[in-house]
Amino acid sequence: MLTILGFAMIATFLVLIMTKKMSPIAALVLIPALFCVAVGQGAQLGDYVIEGVGTLAPTAAMLMFAIVYFGVMIDVGLFDPIVRGILRFCKADPMRIVVGTALLAAIVSLDGDGSTTFMITVSAMYPLYKRLKMSLVVMTGVAATANGVMNTLPWGGPTARAATALKVDAADIFVPMIPALAVGLLAVILLAFVLGRRERKRLGMLTLDEALVTEPETVLVGAGGGDRLTKAPNGGGTGSGTSTGTSTGGVDDDEEEEEEEFKGLDPNRSTLRPKLYWFNAGLTVALLAAMILELMPIPVLFLLGAALALTVNFPHMPDQRARIAAHADNVLNVSGMVFAAAVFTGVLTGTGMVEHMADWLVGAIPDGMGPHMAVVTGLLSLPLTYFMSNDGFYFGVLPVLAEAGAAHGVSPLEIARASIAGQPLHMSSPLVPAVYVLVGMAKVEFGDHTRFTVKWAVLTSLVVLGAGILFGII
Repeated sequence: MLTILGFAMIATFLVLIMTKKMSPIAALVLIPALFCVAVGQGAQLGDYVIEGVGTLAPTAAMLMFAIVYFGVMIDVGLFDPIVRGILRFCKADPMRIVVGTALLAAIVSLDGDGSTTFMITVSAMYPLYKRLKMSLVVMTGVAATANGVMNTLPWGGPTARAATALKVDAADIFVPMIPALAVGLLAVILLAFVLGRRERKRLGMLTLDEALVTEPETVLVGAGGGDRLTKAPNGGGTGSGTSTGTSTGGVDDDEEEEEEEFKGLDPNRSTLRPKLYWFNAGLTVALLAAMILELMPIPVLFLLGAALALTVNFPHMPDQRARIAAHADNVLNVSGMVFAAAVFTGVLTGTGMVEHMADWLVGAIPDGMGPHMAVVTGLLSLPLTYFMSNDGFYFGVLPVLAEAGAAHGVSPLEIARASIAGQPLHMSSPLVPAVYVLVGMAKVEFGDHTRFTVKWAVLTSLVVLGAGILFGII
């Protein structure tokens, strides 16, 4: 019964948010509460929620102070050169912009933290997508999938968990998987190329003109004083009835609102601190290095980093309050979503639904599949890491799969390598706090992101698994 109710709860949640019948926060809270009552454990709901909140509280604190820190870094202009570099590569071409999104997300993912990756990627790319009227779910989908492939780095989390659960060396898992993961990353870049071509066809070809256009509203944020955006003479129509951003008269309310959104990243904004650029760059590098070396808990590092960044860049109290207020919406949205997700995970774990669902899936594996348990593990990693946390999968389910494989002579290392194949899909799971940073900063509905991204993330995961099998790694 718990197995059926567990799957029903997850399905109900996904249907409601994808059809926009409920907001993600409301669905994350109310749906598990109703199902907790349905399984006859309503009296324990408070305990489950408190336990879930306690588990995710450090993550929420990390996200709160990380948003403030990177928000301040954006305000003072740390990432403006990144935007300019991407702009030079992209040349206002939608195809190049989407490919640039994949490359930037993959590079920034080297720090091993999804939230940091999404903050930097969205900060750099969002102005380009908005200015060119490109689809924002393309940005979130490509960024999440690229980060999912890179999340398999030994310091990213899943590989370390697999190594710990099966008592093997993380390097023995990751290093042989590098060719398969490289193929997965190439698949993401190819996906970005295809989606970018689709956006180019929808919007028409665009070019960068540094001299002829002088309208201030067409300045690309972070592009510097001379980079301007214009429609190419033979650019074609808009396609699908989508606006290309060409004005036909006065400025309407939507355009005014868009200009207000861009004002915060104006290259001439008052919050820029060019004299402190290298201090801010050094502080950010030191912060990321401390994260990778695990010198202190990540929430503490971001708390200290945010306090130091605010104090040095904005020594006057009114300026500090203004910067905190400027990023309050993002902080509230993301932290609220994380605590709402704590209700979902608390009920899913506390009622025993996760355990029963995992046992049912493992028990459904035919005996004849025993010699192929590595492949089975790779396939199961897709739904299981999407519907449950990495901790639940790697510490609860993976040892069972490894034991079943060992009975048929399958090495624990093969099982461990296969288990990380599902990470491209995992990074868009509603149980991953970082994804709420991504959709929140990109101003994308979580349901829209899910509906667009899941199919491409599944395909990327299968490419990684298939490459691992083809190369004899799995």
